[in-house]
Amino acid sequence: MTAATRKEVLTLYTRVLRIARTWKAQSTLPQDTESEKSYITQEARTLFRQNQQLTDQESIKRCIEECQARIEIGLHYRNPYPKPTYLPPMGLATQKGRKLRAQQRMRKQAKPVYLQSHDDT
Repeated sequence: MTAATRKEVLTLYTRVLRIARTWKAQSTLPQDTESEKSYITQEARTLFRQNQQLTDQESIKRCIEECQARIEIGLHYRNPYPKPTYLPPMGLATQKGRKLRAQQRMRKQAKPVYLQSHDDT
């Protein structure tokens, strides 16, 4: 990791923690605000620690883009939780065979940038 990339990652991390510190829930209920603040902090810690060992510049750049996208979406919608993804228009395939593999490949390609770090459910 270059010095410039390291600085950019640390800047993003501190930005996320500052957002968490000043976060106000849309419902304005104190318990919602506290739970959303703790979610933002925990999610940031988990994802930054998970990606701490990355050395490939391309994967680091993808993670930075994901972080920036999640920050912008969270601030715009005032919702810290990731938006759900929906199935591609192919429908559900059987448990075996070529159609299932094709559908899994389409789901992976259809995954938005702000959810790249989340596992498939």
